[in-house]
Amino acid sequence: MHNPHFSSLETKHSVLDRRISDESHRPMPDQLLIAELKRQKLRVKEEMSRL
Repeated sequence: MHNPHFSSLETKHSVLDRRISDESHRPMPDQLLIAELKRQKLRVKEEMSRL
């Protein structure tokens, strides 16, 4: 099931995953930012599972 909305969510999920990874590998990662990005990623994943 790959409608345009689902594809958009997949892209958002990938972008969030990359941002989490990038922030985690910085010398002094911002833990609050990582936590917020993970929450956003979870919301996107939950929406994808509902489609």
